[in-house]
Amino acid sequence: MALQREPVSETHGRPVGPFLVGIDCGTQSAKVVVYDAAGTAVARGQQVLRPMERPRHGVVRHPDDDLWTAVVTASRRALEQFRAAGGDEVDIVGVGLCPIRCCKAFLDADGELVEPVMSWMDDHAYRPYLPESGATRWATTASGHLAHRFTGRFRDTAANNIELQWPIDTDTWQWSDDPAAYERHGISRDLLVELQLPGEVIGPLTEAAALATGLPAGVPVVQTANDKAVEMLGSGSLGETTALVSLGTYIAAMVHGTVNHREPQHFWTNFASIPHRYLYESNGVRRGMWTLTWFLDLLGDELAERAVSLGLSREEYLEREAATVPAGSDGLMIVLDWLAPTDKPFRKGMMLGFDARHTRGHVYRSIMEAIALTMKFHVDAMCTELGIVLDEVVVSGGGSHSPLFMQVFADVFGITASRAVGAGGASLGSAICAAVATGVHPDWESAVAAMAAPRESFAPDAANGAVYRQMADTVYHSIRDATDTLFERAYPIFH
Repeated sequence: MALQREPVSETHGRPVGPFLVGIDCGTQSAKVVVYDAAGTAVARGQQVLRPMERPRHGVVRHPDDDLWTAVVTASRRALEQFRAAGGDEVDIVGVGLCPIRCCKAFLDADGELVEPVMSWMDDHAYRPYLPESGATRWATTASGHLAHRFTGRFRDTAANNIELQWPIDTDTWQWSDDPAAYERHGISRDLLVELQLPGEVIGPLTEAAALATGLPAGVPVVQTANDKAVEMLGSGSLGETTALVSLGTYIAAMVHGTVNHREPQHFWTNFASIPHRYLYESNGVRRGMWTLTWFLDLLGDELAERAVSLGLSREEYLEREAATVPAGSDGLMIVLDWLAPTDKPFRKGMMLGFDARHTRGHVYRSIMEAIALTMKFHVDAMCTELGIVLDEVVVSGGGSHSPLFMQVFADVFGITASRAVGAGGASLGSAICAAVATGVHPDWESAVAAMAAPRESFAPDAANGAVYRQMADTVYHSIRDATDTLFERAYPIFH
C-alpha cells in the first residue's frame, strides 16, 4: 500500500511558503515544479523538447535555443498553476537549476549560442571540438548555458563537468592545473567559465529572465549537479548500500560513496549533488525506456484509441496484458542494442525465442525483463568491485509508475525494490539544493529528510526470482557471444 505524504500547509485554502522551484530539463522534456519546504509539489509545468537536429551521421543538436525555450514554457505553466492555487510569488525563495548532462554549449561574448547546444548523443561531445566560427568566447555545459540565461553570470556547477569531456580535477572539483589536460581536450583555460559547487548561488534572476519565465526577479538561482546525481538526491538515497536505477532514455544505476576511484573497471566515478561526495555509476542501457515507447508506437493508433476509450494510457492498457504473462515471458528474450555502443557499432537489438504463445503482452513484459536483467548484470559488477552488498534498489523515472515493472525489478534483483510516492526525481533534487543554499534547511541531510518523498516497496517473489536467475546464468548474458559474429558480418551490408 502506498504511503501518503502530508498535505500542503494551507491558510484559507492557500499554500504556505517558503517555496522552492526545481528545474529539470532532460533529453525529452523540461519540467518545472514548485515545492513547499516539506517537499510537497504545489504546482508543476512541463514542455516537450523539439526533435533533435541530425544533419549528418554522428551530429545531434538541440534546435535553436530549445533548452531555454522549453524551460521558459514549463516555468510559465507552473507559475500559472501556482497563482491559480493561491500561491504568492514573493514566497518563492530559491530556484534550483538542473539541465541534461554531457551536453556542450559554445557562447559568444554576450552569452548567445554560437551554434545549437550539442546533445550527449553527439559523437563530438567526447572529442576535442570548437565551432568553426571564431565567435566562441565561452565553452561550457548545458547547465553553464542556462545559468547565464537565468542570471547573466558565466558560471557552472563543477558537478556537471566530467573528466571525459573537460579538463577538470576530480579531487578538487576545480579546473585542472595540468597543461596536458587542456591539450588533451583541445581547449584553453580562458574559454572556461567559473566553477561552483552544488548548493551555491549562481546569482539573482535577471529582470529579462523573470519576464520570460514568470519567476520573481532577484530570486537566488542555485547550482545543482549532473542530472543523475540530482535525481539521486531527490530520491532520498544518501546511503552507500542503496542503489538508484534511473529509468530514462539512458538507464543507469548509482550508489553514493566518499572515495574518488580513479580507474574503476565496471563503473565510473561521477560527482554527487553533495559537495565532495561521489556517485558511482554502473554501465547502462543507452535506449532504455525509449525501447518501450518505440514498441508502443509500432502498435499504432488502434491501441492508443482503445486505451483512451477505457480511460487508460497506452502503458496501462498494455500492462494489463503483460501482467498475465509468466516470469521469463515463455522464453521470449530481448537484447537492448537499439543503439549500439561506439566500440561495437555492428550490434543490433534482438528479440529471440518467438513461438505461437507469444503476444504483444509478452513483448512488452520481455522488454521490462531485459532492462532489469541488464541492469542487474551491471549493478552486480559495480558492487563486486566496490565490495558492497545492496539492501535496497530504488527505481525512479516514468517506468517506476508501473507496478509490474517494479515487481520485475524486485524479482530480478532479489531484494526490495522501492519507488518514491508523489513527485520526486531531478526536480525535487534541484529544489533540495535550493533549500540548502537559501537556508530553508540547515544542511543536506536535514533537507533530504524533510523533503524527499516517502517510498512504496515491492518484495521479491522467490519463484519468479529463481526463473530469472536460471535465465541469466544459463543463456541471457551469453546471447551476444553467439550473435556478435553474425551482426559483424551483416554490418557492411546494412549499416
